[in-house]
Amino acid sequence: MDLKTTYLGLELPHPFMPGASPLVDDLDTVKRLEDAGAAAIVMHSLFEEQIVREQVAAFVHTEQHGESFAEALCYFPSPQKFALGPEEYLEHLGRVKKAVSCPVIGSLNGTSLGGWLNYAKFMEQAGADALELNVYALATKPDEDAGAIEGRTIEMLACLKQEVGIPVAVKLSPFYTSLAHFAKRLDDVGADGLVLFNRFYQPDIDTEELQAAPLLKLSNSSELPLRLRWLAILSGNLRGSLGATGGVHEALDAVKVLMAGAHAVQMVSALLMHGPERLASIRQEVAEWMEKHEYDSLKQMQGSMNLKACPDPSVFERANYMLILQSWRNA
Repeated sequence: MDLKTTYLGLELPHPFMPGASPLVDDLDTVKRLEDAGAAAIVMHSLFEEQIVREQVAAFVHTEQHGESFAEALCYFPSPQKFALGPEEYLEHLGRVKKAVSCPVIGSLNGTSLGGWLNYAKFMEQAGADALELNVYALATKPDEDAGAIEGRTIEMLACLKQEVGIPVAVKLSPFYTSLAHFAKRLDDVGADGLVLFNRFYQPDIDTEELQAAPLLKLSNSSELPLRLRWLAILSGNLRGSLGATGGVHEALDAVKVLMAGAHAVQMVSALLMHGPERLASIRQEVAEWMEKHEYDSLKQMQGSMNLKACPDPSVFERANYMLILQSWRNA
């Protein structure tokens, strides 16, 4: 079965790869991912806060009056909270690149313009074949409108496109006022792809300690429909690639996101729960499903269920919404 796909301009034997996660922290696990047939390796994120903290710390230790700003360090997460510091991250990226034959995709995670974006060039120099810009931000300022938030991301992308020669994908959340319009703006500025979607982790409240209680819950297949909706809406309307992440646990989950228009399928939770070998089994099951349903290639199936041919997707979505509401019947 021909499962070849093109993602971020990279010719890949199939669309299945690990998403950004701790899976890449250990070289032995990285090699297991390659043995399982990973089409690419996506590095975990290097955070803006890590880079800025190191830059502030360097200033504190080298400038005569740097101690005046030492208190600024307390606003950043402790270095112990991260597996790797900025320089260690670049070194590890280089080791991963040497250890595998598939493409390696670096990940920068941040929300503002600044010198931290220069690390994109360092990632390219360390061997990254492409880059994910992970824009994980919650709009909490009442006086900041949607245009300002989107405009800042556009500027960040434009800066990266000037900084590096490798492809750049933007990893988004679904929480934008007009996601289709924003996606088109990113595409016009030069995004080589979009990754849908970032998972927003919701904290709980510890009522005894009176503090926020961070919770990490792995995804499940129930998160897939949100991805399917927006893949289907965007597929065929953008120049760049589409990557799906979040909710792919079974072969049929993967079939659905590919039909909706995904060029790459990133998995994390399924691999954390079942090991890197889960990637190989899902790839094999997808190939068997395609053969059973008489598909000759992935390209034949890719985007076959998108809304490109729909005269008015908004009317379709509205009608679908009403049908879903009417589908409930009390027993």
